[in-house]
Amino acid sequence: MKKVQDYYFHKARKEKYPARSVYKLEEAQKKYRLLKPGNSVLDLGCHPGSWAMYAAKIVGSKGNVVGVDLQASSQPEVKGGAPISFLQGDIYDPEVIEILAAKGPFHVVMSDMAPKTTGNKFSDHVRSVELSQHALEIASQVLIPGGNFYCKVFQGEDFQAFVAEVGKLFGKSKIVKPKSSRSESREIFVLGTGYKG
Repeated sequence: MKKVQDYYFHKARKEKYPARSVYKLEEAQKKYRLLKPGNSVLDLGCHPGSWAMYAAKIVGSKGNVVGVDLQASSQPEVKGGAPISFLQGDIYDPEVIEILAAKGPFHVVMSDMAPKTTGNKFSDHVRSVELSQHALEIASQVLIPGGNFYCKVFQGEDFQAFVAEVGKLFGKSKIVKPKSSRSESREIFVLGTGYKG
């Protein structure tokens, strides 16, 4: 398993991404084409910037990428890619949501957010689902009809209920477990395509 993780770590360094998490988005993109040229993208929990950089490359110079995170992130530039703007703030702050809404609407909302883990699987799962539900709530406010949603969540007893919530708002919903995610990890991704608006 370590060999696999070392592979993605070194691949990220070689390709100039700040974190290997980029491949969890890249795998979904290659399979489901959730990002398209010219799209406007909102990246929730954007630090350190790998997902935003990858999205900027895919959507191109006519697209736009906006990221928000509790931690400050440097504004990366992607040659030939979309402009990226990062906002340091809390997604539970109504003022932050107002700023994000003003920068929208968006074709894609993506979230790699995770709670600070405590080691208590149940507690970590509950907090992860709460974050994911909030990401979905934001998506429902800023997505265009037909838009897409890609979100990390920890597996547990409330997971299927969250998948069902995504299913109600989107034409299609899928569960995605990228190869670049550790096999022992409880993280999994939910993809919603075709926002019903």
